[in-house]
Amino acid sequence: MPVPFRGRTPRLLLMERQRIETETDIVISGAGIAGMVLAALLARRGWRVVICDPAPPPEAADAAGSDLRSTAYLAPSVELLKTAGLWTALSPHATDLGALRVVDTKGWPPRLTEERTFRPNELDLEAFGKNVPNWRARHLIAQTLERDDRIDLRLGVGFASMLARDDAVLVRLSDGSRIRARLLVGADGRASPVRDAAGIDATIRRYGQKAFAFAVRHDRPHENVSTEIYNAGGAFTTVPLADHEGGPASAIVWMNDGRRGLDLMEMGEEDFARELNLRALGLLGRMTKITEIRLWPVITQTARRLTARRVALVAEAAHVLPPIGAQGLNTSLADIAALDAALADGDPGAPQGLDRYAAARERDVAVRARVIDAFNRICQSDGEALQSLRLTGLRAVHDIAPIRRRVMGAGLRPMGTAL
Repeated sequence: MPVPFRGRTPRLLLMERQRIETETDIVISGAGIAGMVLAALLARRGWRVVICDPAPPPEAADAAGSDLRSTAYLAPSVELLKTAGLWTALSPHATDLGALRVVDTKGWPPRLTEERTFRPNELDLEAFGKNVPNWRARHLIAQTLERDDRIDLRLGVGFASMLARDDAVLVRLSDGSRIRARLLVGADGRASPVRDAAGIDATIRRYGQKAFAFAVRHDRPHENVSTEIYNAGGAFTTVPLADHEGGPASAIVWMNDGRRGLDLMEMGEEDFARELNLRALGLLGRMTKITEIRLWPVITQTARRLTARRVALVAEAAHVLPPIGAQGLNTSLADIAALDAALADGDPGAPQGLDRYAAARERDVAVRARVIDAFNRICQSDGEALQSLRLTGLRAVHDIAPIRRRVMGAGLRPMGTAL
C-alpha cells in the first residue's frame, strides 16, 4: 500500500497528488546492466519498480554507443543473475573463463619477462566465470524486463530532479512525468545525476590513462583463457569470446598513457595493427580488429557516501575502478546483491535498510578502490623500481600457494561481503 503523506495540509496534499502521475515502490535511474539486474531482483521480491535511462540499449555491436567491453561474470555474479531470472537469456552467449594468464613485459617492443597462469580448479571451480559482451547482455536483459508486469521500463527518458521527504521521494523525469516512490536508486554512471541531486560528493583519482575497448579475431584458439599483459601505460587484457565467422575471437581492453592513446587513435589501420600485434606479443597469433574502438579515461572514483534520505547509490554512481581483474561490474553486482538484501520489508527507503546497505558495502568498496589504485599505478609505471616490484609481486602471488588461493578467492567471495 502507498505510504501516506504525513503532516501535510489537505491543500498541499491535493497539489502534490495532482502533480503525481505514477506511484511506485522504487525508481531506478540508469538502465545499464547493474540497474536492470537490480530491477529484476526487486521485482521478484514483489516491489513495483520504475527504471529509466535516456539511452536505449543498442541492438548490435556496431550500433552507435554500444559498449564493446566484455564482462567476465565471476561465479557469485552468475549465481546472482540466476536468482534474478536473467541467466537463461545470457547463458547461450557466454564463454567460459577457464583460466587467467598474467604476463609481465618491459621495453618496446615488449619483451616477456615472466608469465603465470591461475586456474579455478584450486578453488574447486570448473571456471572462474562466464564472459558476455556488454552490449549483448544489456540488450537481452532489457528484453527480459519488458516482459515483467512489475517493472515499468522507460527507455529514452532520464532522471531530471528529486524532492526527498521523510516518507517518500518525488521524482521528475526528463519527459516531465512525475513519480512518487519510497526509494530512488542512482545506477546512472560515473556522472550520476542522482548523486548530484542528493548532494553527495565523489573523490576522483586520475592517471592520465586512456582505455580502448574493441574485439579482434586471432589465429590461435584462446582455449577460454583470459590474459593480462603488463607494460608501461597499463594492462592489455584479452577476454575470450565465442568464435567470429568461424575463427577464434577475443574482447580487448587496452590501457595506455593519454598521449600514447591519442597517437594510436590517429594511426592508420596498418600502423595500428602493427602496434596491436606487438603489444599482444603474438600469444594468440595475428590479431585483426573486427569492431570499432571505444575510448574512455581511466579513473578511480568513489562516492563519499552511498546513501542519502530515500536515496541509494550503486555501481558506477558509487564507484568507478580501473579495468583490472574483472572487478568493475562484478563489484557493482555486489552492490546490487547487498542492497536487495538490506531493504526493509515494509518500506524499501526506510533509514534502517539504507544503513544496512551502507554498512555492507562501504568498507569493501574503499578497500577494493585502494588496492586496484595501487596496482594500476605499479602496472602503469615504466620506472625500473616499480617494474621490479610488479615482477616480484607476480611471482609471490602465484608461487606461494596460500597467497595464490587467497588472491583468487578475493574476487569470488559471496556477494555483499567484504574483503
